[in-house]
Order: sequence, then C-alpha cells, then structure tokens
Amino acid sequence: MPRTHEPGSSDRPAVSGRAAPAQYGALGPDRNWHLGAGLILVATAVAFTIWAFTHTGTGVNSFILILAIAFGLFMAFNIGGNDVANSFGTSVGAGTLTMKQALVVAAVFEVSGAVLAGGSVTETVRSGIVDLGGLQSDAPAFAYIMMSALLGAAVWLLLATRMGWPVSTTHAIIGGIVGAAVTTGLVTGTGGLAMVQWGEIGQIAVSWVLSPLLGGIAAYLLFGAIKRRILAPAARAIALGSRGFDEDDDEDDDNDASEDESRHVPGYERVTELQQSAFAESAELDRRPGSPGAELVEQAGQLSKKERKAARNVERKAAYHALEKRVPPLAAGAAVVIAAMLMFKGLGNVGLEFTLWRAGVMLIMLAVGVWMATTVFARALRKQTISRATFIMFSWLQVFTACAFAFSHGANDIANAVGPFAAVLDVLRTGTVSQEAAVPMAVLIAFGVALIAGLWFVGRKVIHTVGTGLTSMHPSSGFAAELAAAATVLLASVLGLPVSSTHILIGAVLGVGIVNRAANWKLMRPIFLAWIITLPAAAGIGAVTVLLLRALFLA
Repeated sequence: MPRTHEPGSSDRPAVSGRAAPAQYGALGPDRNWHLGAGLILVATAVAFTIWAFTHTGTGVNSFILILAIAFGLFMAFNIGGNDVANSFGTSVGAGTLTMKQALVVAAVFEVSGAVLAGGSVTETVRSGIVDLGGLQSDAPAFAYIMMSALLGAAVWLLLATRMGWPVSTTHAIIGGIVGAAVTTGLVTGTGGLAMVQWGEIGQIAVSWVLSPLLGGIAAYLLFGAIKRRILAPAARAIALGSRGFDEDDDEDDDNDASEDESRHVPGYERVTELQQSAFAESAELDRRPGSPGAELVEQAGQLSKKERKAARNVERKAAYHALEKRVPPLAAGAAVVIAAMLMFKGLGNVGLEFTLWRAGVMLIMLAVGVWMATTVFARALRKQTISRATFIMFSWLQVFTACAFAFSHGANDIANAVGPFAAVLDVLRTGTVSQEAAVPMAVLIAFGVALIAGLWFVGRKVIHTVGTGLTSMHPSSGFAAELAAAATVLLASVLGLPVSSTHILIGAVLGVGIVNRAANWKLMRPIFLAWIITLPAAAGIGAVTVLLLRALFLA
C-alpha cells in the first residue's frame, strides 16, 4: 500500500503548494483488510461445503445442498451487516472503537458466543408462527420452505443494510417462513392463511412501538442522570478553564479558593444554570454559535479572572469527585445487568442453569469487585485533564458493554440463520422432518465467520445510522444507550414482553438524542417504515423463492 506523507516531510511532492493526496488501489486504504476478510470467508465456505457433503452422505442432491449452504451463509453474512453493525454502531460512532477494532471484538466475542452458547439443538419450526403440521410428511417441501425463508430474509436484510436501516433479523426470518409456508400450503392444498398464528404476528406489531418506547425511556432516564450528576461539573470546569477560553490561565494553580467562596462569586450562578451543555467527554466543548457550550463560555466571560479561577477550581473538584464517587456504583450496576443478561440469555443456551440465590451471590461478588476496581481506576485518572479523564472512563465502560453485547448477540441471534439451515441439513441427511435438529459445531463456526465478514463488508451504513445519523454519540452517551438497551432486554425477557433488541437499541439512541435535544426524527421515519415492511417484504421474497425451487426440483 503506498504510504502517505506527513506534513513537513522532506520527500513530499509539491502540487500547487499542497501535498499530493495519497493514492490507493481499487480497494482503498483497507485493501489488506478487505482481501484478508474475503479470503477467510471464501476458505471457510469451501471447507464448510466439503464438510457438509461428508456429513450428509453420498446420496444427497448436490445442487440442493450447495444452494442451502449458499443461502445459509448469505443469511449469516447479512445478519452481520445489519444486526451486528447495529450493536456496534454506538461504540464506533462514539469513537470508543474504530471499525477495525470493532471487527476484532466482533470476531472474538460474536464467534465465541455462537460457538460456546449458540445452542446444541434448535427448533426447526421457529416460534410457532406457522403451523407446518400438514407438511411434516413432505420432507422436500419442508426443506424448500426453510431455504426460501433464508433467502427471503437475507435479501431483505441486504436491501435494508444498503439503505442504512437497522431492522430485526428475527422478524425477517419469521416473514420468510410465513411467506414460503403459506405459498407452499396454497400450492399443495395443505393449507393457506389459516396456517399463520395471527396472534404471534400481532405481538410483532406491538413490538414496533413497545420496544423503542421502553428503550427510549430507559436511556432518557439513565443518560439524563449521568449528564446531570457526572458530566455537568466537567463541562462547566472545561468552560471555566484555560482550554479554548483563557490561554494564560493556569489550570493547575494550587491557590484554590474554598468551595463556599467560589459558589457565591458574582455572576457564578448564571454559569451553574447551564448544566445541559455537558459534552465534556468530547475532545472540546461544543462552542458553535447558538449552542449551549457557546452560551456557557459567554456567561463565563462576564466573570473576572479571579472569579473564573475560583469557580473553575470548584468545578474541577466536583468533576473528579463525580468520577470517583458516582461512576463506580454506576459501573457496578452495569456489570450486574450485563452479567445477568449473559447468564440468562447467553450461557443458559448451553444448559448452565443458575438458581436465583446462586446467581444473586455471583452478581453481588461481581458488583463489589467492579466497584472497587473502578474506584482505583478513577483515582488514577486524576493525572489527566478533566475532559480526557471523563472520555477514558466512559470509553472503558463502553468497551465492556460492547463485548458483552457481542457475546450475547452471537449466542442468540445467530439462530436466525442456524435454525432453518440446521433443519434443511437434517432433512437432507435423514430424509425426514424432525421437531429438533442437532447443530454441528462446524455450522456455528462457519456461520460465525460469515457474520463477521458481513459486518466488515456491508455494515458501515448501519453503523453510521446508529452511531451518528440518529444523534451524535460520545462514550458516555453510547454507554448509556447500550446499558439501557441491555436492561430493557433483560426486563422484557423476565416479564415475557414481545420486544426486539434491535428496536430497543434504536429507541435507546433516540432517548439519548432527546436528552441532548438532537434526535434526528426525519431519519427515524424511513427506519420505522422499514420495521413495518420487514415481515411482508421477506415473506414476498420467500414466496417467490419457494415457487422457483419447487418448479426447479419438483417439475
């Protein structure tokens, strides 16, 4: 890859007084990453195909098996491009992780979740959405339904991903199964619309409103508290300090005034009223004309230098105090929520059952350990500037939530591709339809690799939508959105509410935007429309696909 030139380098070619732009090949600056990811995906697909033929035996229809493998890997690829990208959007948008770091984290935790907790068996008829009792004796028809559902869901996910719309992969695969099954029932005379459990479809419709509403409320309350209790002192300290305001003022002057004196300096009350300007974790306070940051600096400018320094010292102390005293219990609570989600929605898939009291003891131990560790870490950050200390603290918290989300996602949502494919594989191997089908480890590994490849190759638009399009993200707001989403998913699971984790996270991002008065409702309109048409769109594609498969193989 041609190397770029740093400003001031002696070997830089001059073009009209400017450095020549770096030249990259057709694949851009990430050429090696693209080639590496592509080669790994191709090698995995080839190796998996060879394994599949040995697993199913010599009597299998080779063309059908190859199509099933292609449809299954394509579905996993698009889950990575949409659902996984949605999960990492807040982390990448906040600047906590780069795209390459997100790929590495996803590669480790998504694949680990799929392999370790992806489930050893999966129901071949998902969620009881469609009654396939009349097709249980027709194994080929059943296999074509599942293959069509995979392709129908995958094609719709790809279209939504290209538009940057985060949608529910669970709703997509359900739509594909409904469309393919009903079409098969009508063609064979074994059923029709009566096959659909319309009550379940109604619950999906409820989730379009309930999921983002719950996620939004949780994030609004959580980030609002973080902003008032932790970020506001830091924001005021930055505005009152030397950075970007008074270059000759020494921020580390030891002649601190007492808190009581500085709280009553003339005009200081005007500054303290502007707590809503707390973007302290960003590199620099937002001072664009009309912004709260600009208003805060303007108000601070009315104070004398002595008054500013006295007020600033109070806010610096308050900011560090908030990091040391308020962040540790927040981190401990976050650890409990994340650990509980992993216990009951991830590790529970491998048969690790946790009784209530044992889970409680483990969570208490974890909370105490995280509380102490975070306290020590916060004290070590006193050597950093306030803005950097706040950024580092919430960046680390968000890294942990991102890793936990990745593991939980790999453990659960990979089933949207693995479930139907395992059903097809079992039919091709045994010639019969089973209520449950074993999921070989090779399937979980191959689909996990496809998941990561999808994130890298097509996930950027969804990451942009979630991380920057709906509202601006910083580590603290991204952490709040992820934690609020995790808590909502956990609570909804306990209460049995019909929710979608994708929709919950989008609602949480909007909740953060409402707190900052910066939610992009214009972008939310096409996303909400995409949620509504996900099921019928996948159903339509699935219906067409099953007709083509039946015409091709049953003619």
